[in-house]
Amino acid sequence: MKQIVECVPNFSVGDEPKTIDAIVEAIKRTKGVHLLDYEHDTAYNRLVVTYFGEPEACKTAMLAAGKVAVERLDMRKHKGQHPRIGALDVAPFVPIKNITMKECIDLSKAFGKAFAQAHEVPVYLYGEAAETPEKGDVDWIRKGEWEALEKNMQDPARKPAFGPSKPHPSAGATMTGAREVMVGLNINLGTTDLRIAKAVAKAIHKKKGGLIRIKAMGCLWEDRGITQIGITNTDYLKSPLYRQFELVKIEAARYGVPVVGAEFCGLVPIQALVDVANYYLRLEGFSMKDLLEVAIDRTLAEIDPKHASTLDSE
Repeated sequence: MKQIVECVPNFSVGDEPKTIDAIVEAIKRTKGVHLLDYEHDTAYNRLVVTYFGEPEACKTAMLAAGKVAVERLDMRKHKGQHPRIGALDVAPFVPIKNITMKECIDLSKAFGKAFAQAHEVPVYLYGEAAETPEKGDVDWIRKGEWEALEKNMQDPARKPAFGPSKPHPSAGATMTGAREVMVGLNINLGTTDLRIAKAVAKAIHKKKGGLIRIKAMGCLWEDRGITQIGITNTDYLKSPLYRQFELVKIEAARYGVPVVGAEFCGLVPIQALVDVANYYLRLEGFSMKDLLEVAIDRTLAEIDPKHASTLDSE
């Protein structure tokens, strides 16, 4: 059985079409991987790419895309509302099928070592690959962001896992590691007051007393006349999407501000949407097996054992 890994690298670029195309093409050209999605914007000034494939192919694609980022991006010129420390800011490896978390941890370390050696970029391990929970926290690694990176790296406690103990002059530093499937659900508020958005984000952020496995930040979309709560959810089973959505509504209501929309950043697991349907429609006994596409997929697998599916109908 083939092993399937998902990769969701984040690059510090959202407003350079040629560079974005070059990064995406580097991934698409890699044999054995399949591009699923990519999104970029000017407010966060960030590119998020999603692809999957077998382990070694995924590592090769990450190295290829990272090379483009190092060659084309200059953090000294980068401005954006999303926290960041490098051109290839974060490079996660996610176990999807027939592969363990431990194997993805080893894969991330192999990538980190190779990337650091090839480009002299310091690489930190985060998530499940980190030595300790604190050092695996992206907020701790990104403290002060790119602007404070050189000073922070003078602290022996912040020594990277691979590469030099100082930032690359233009590419900064990179984080890599292994994690479970993450859901990015951004919720839009009907206000341009960034202070309100930041207060709402703080209220739902795990470290500030909010929901478990939730990180949140406030962002201003001036051209859209809104602010946005950018949310990453690293365990949608423990903190379902409907719970984070309702909590944002409650906190925003304190300021007389409505929720005016929401959008996903990247792809979303079916089970997360089933949970939302169960909550808002008050369904009884509804699960993934009741979805048309899942039923068809399971039937095809019964007819043809070679039919490969990544759907989990349990």
